[in-house]
Amino acid sequence: MSKQLDYHTIREIFERFQEAQPEPEGELEHVNAYTLVVAVALSAQATDAGVNRATRGLFAVADTPQKMLDLGLEGVTEHIKTIGLYRQKAKNVMKLSQILVDEYGGEVPNSRAALQSLPGVGRKTANVVLNMWWGMPAQAVDTHIFRVGNRTGICPGKDVVAVERALEDHVPADFQNHAHHWLILHGRYHCKARKPMCPTCLIRDLCPYEDKTQ
Repeated sequence: MSKQLDYHTIREIFERFQEAQPEPEGELEHVNAYTLVVAVALSAQATDAGVNRATRGLFAVADTPQKMLDLGLEGVTEHIKTIGLYRQKAKNVMKLSQILVDEYGGEVPNSRAALQSLPGVGRKTANVVLNMWWGMPAQAVDTHIFRVGNRTGICPGKDVVAVERALEDHVPADFQNHAHHWLILHGRYHCKARKPMCPTCLIRDLCPYEDKTQ
């Protein structure tokens, strides 16, 4: 784990990210707040690409909580059976859809606490929805952000909550809305787990990672 970078270095890093990709976006396909919640919940221990393949057909017939309930557990299961842990995830989708219908009039709540009360929705999922749908500066820390944050010193921490707090505390306010997308994409395509692409890295000269690949 690298030491926390100073403010000016972090600002320079995010200025470079912004110049390279001014409007980074999440890669999970969705059509509304509800389908975003479902997609992110399904993405646990699965790839975004794999989730997208499964949800294209699912969301074509069930893009609201009530339509999902009408589809039924067997119907949902059939659509997402290519995703890891699909049986439990299908049950969670049905349960959260029922809660949204019964307690929220079929609408997705825009508070972290309410979102986290839904089955299969953890802090990361809640933060993704708050950020991507409502534009709140919530930081969703996944394995990519955890790795990049610690390697680079942008937001080091021993666990995801510590990394999340470091992001909130040290990333300049004007980069907060897109910060987690830039870091996810950097981790997914450049600062990879086993073979980070240091020679072509945008922030190579600012990164303290000792094991830079040659």
